[in-house]
Amino acid sequence: MRRRRRRGPRSPALAREAKEAVEEARGRVAAAIGASPEEVFFTAGGTEADNWAIKGVAAANKKKGDHIITSSIEHHAVLHTCRALEKQGYRVTYLPVDEFGRVEPERVEEAITDRTIFVSVMAANNEIGTVQPVRAIAAIAHDHGVPFHTDAVQAIGAFPVDVNEIGADLLAISAHKFGGPKGAGALYVRRKTRIGTFMDGGAQERGRRGGTENVPGIVGLGKAIDLAVAGMARNAVRNAAMRDRLIRGLLETIPDTRLNGHPVERLPNNVNVAFRYVEGESILLMLDAHGIAASTGSACTSASLEPSHVLTACGLPPEHAHGSLRLTLGHRNTEEDVDYVLSVLPGVIKRLRAMSPLREGT
Repeated sequence: MRRRRRRGPRSPALAREAKEAVEEARGRVAAAIGASPEEVFFTAGGTEADNWAIKGVAAANKKKGDHIITSSIEHHAVLHTCRALEKQGYRVTYLPVDEFGRVEPERVEEAITDRTIFVSVMAANNEIGTVQPVRAIAAIAHDHGVPFHTDAVQAIGAFPVDVNEIGADLLAISAHKFGGPKGAGALYVRRKTRIGTFMDGGAQERGRRGGTENVPGIVGLGKAIDLAVAGMARNAVRNAAMRDRLIRGLLETIPDTRLNGHPVERLPNNVNVAFRYVEGESILLMLDAHGIAASTGSACTSASLEPSHVLTACGLPPEHAHGSLRLTLGHRNTEEDVDYVLSVLPGVIKRLRAMSPLREGT
């Protein structure tokens, strides 16, 4: 029987190579968003980045105030974090949106008080694709001396994101949304922004985020963001053309269909439509049988049949929200894929409506 050699400490050369790889990735992320490398901190994903931004700023500014402003259609990484802070005594204003899912900057102005310490509005919505006027919102926040955070998870790689042009003090990203590995993300923190530590532990990330770095994930994030930014303009034009043709085809061929989200100010790869008289889950099952991957706008789970909070915030009645469908386009999709969806989906909706107890007159 061979004796197993005891594993010794990692060699200094390997440790140095790992550190250099992490710093190279940090530089790539910084270049992609117009930041300095020392303003980029790696996390385990977008959820941690959002949690750190909100809880960190709240803790660091507790003596200044206790009021936070966000929107009613944020990702749960933001909404649930704000609700957790409410249990600790913070006050949160959840701004309404218009029928297209956009936050009106004037609403931010009206909501700010002398106790406001934070404003958080996402760059683009993950469900309906609506792009928010974050530059105007950030300007209003800064006029009142309030830091601005944006969840840019959906935006990176879809359209140009520059933290200085936006006016973001904090910005969250997640690698898997632009082709990188899951479990890797980053938080941009502008210099002199008051923010507490979220992960206590070692001195990693310049003492701001404890825990051993996920070196493979970070390196993958850096490479993926390089590729995403390099191909962004070309892919945006291509995806937007397919998106518009798909939306137009669905609205023209399927009666009682509504486009969810802004008709123009939306992500180039996002299609979200609501079909009256049918359930989104039933649509998914039939589309899956035809080899079409989609998701429902109703966000139902076995434990909850509540419709999407995003769609109801836009004013959709629950019965309409439950019949919503999201189709996302990527660089691998072709015009033939759009043709196939347009040939299959009208028949699926017609068949489901024929069986639906929701249909008027049945």
